[in-house]
Amino acid sequence: MTNHVHIILSSEKGLLSDTIRDMKSHTSKKILDSVHEPGESRRSWMLNLFGFAATRHKRNSKYQLWTHDNHPIELISNHFFDQKLEYIHNNPVEAGIVENAHEYLYSSARDYCG
Repeated sequence: MTNHVHIILSSEKGLLSDTIRDMKSHTSKKILDSVHEPGESRRSWMLNLFGFAATRHKRNSKYQLWTHDNHPIELISNHFFDQKLEYIHNNPVEAGIVENAHEYLYSSARDYCG
C-alpha cells in the first residue's frame, strides 16, 4: 500500500515488539540512505515530509518514517491466519490500485495464486 504496510511475522529471538522496532529502525535508515543518494529527484519533498512528521513526536530528533504505534493481532488459528492473509492480499484491490491481488508488485499474493 502507498501509506501503510501489513505484515505477518513471527520472532524466534525475543519479543515481537522488539522485532517490529528493529525492522522499523533498519528500514528507516535504508530509506533515508536512498533518499540522500545522488539523482533522487524527490529528496527535498521527502525530507520535508519526514521532518514535519518528526516535529509531531517528542521521541524524534530529525525524521520520522514510521508511526510509533502498531496494531498487532495474534493469529491464534489457521482459519484466522487465512482470513488475515486474504485481507492483506485484497487490500490493494479494495483500494483500486490493481484489479487482481497477484498483480500488486509489493504483495506476496502472487506466491499463493498457483
